Order: sequence, then structure tokens, then C-alpha cells
Amino acid sequence: MEAWVYILRCADGTLYTGWTFDTEARLGAHNCGKGARYTASRLPVEMVYRERVSSKSEALRRERRIKRMRRSLKERLITESGSVLPK
Repeated sequence: MEAWVYILRCADGTLYTGWTFDTEARLGAHNCGKGARYTASRLPVEMVYRERVSSKSEALRRERRIKRMRRSLKERLITESGSVLPK
């Protein structure tokens, strides 16, 4: 089953990285305060990057790699990506 890795920009400007099978539902959960403890206190959040991967295990590996990146590399990934959800 295909999965997604995503980056959210929180209201305070910080970035949050996660994975899901359904990006729209996950974004809604985050914005309702039910997505992650980190984002619940930093609402609203905006999905600024998403990347399709072939499986949950691949999503977990990619999420880990992105989380280890410096912020500047994450910002470049976001800027150079065409995988952003429409507003």
C-alpha cells in the first residue's frame, strides 16, 4: 500500500515531519489538535511538502532521514518540490 511522508509548517514557523496513508485526513487531524502533541500547541499547520513512497516501511525510513536533516536542507526540499497540496 502506498504511503506519504510530509512536512508541516506550524503557526510558530517550526517544521514537523510525519508519514501517513491519507494526507488530507492527516492534515485535518493535525488542525483539529488530534494529529501529534507537537503540532497541537502550534496550530494552524499547513502541509508544505509531501512525497509518495511505496510502503509504510519506506515511509518510516524516509521520515527518519528527513527528521535528521538540518532545517536549511528541509527548506530546500520544500522549495524545490512540486509535491505541495493546493491551498
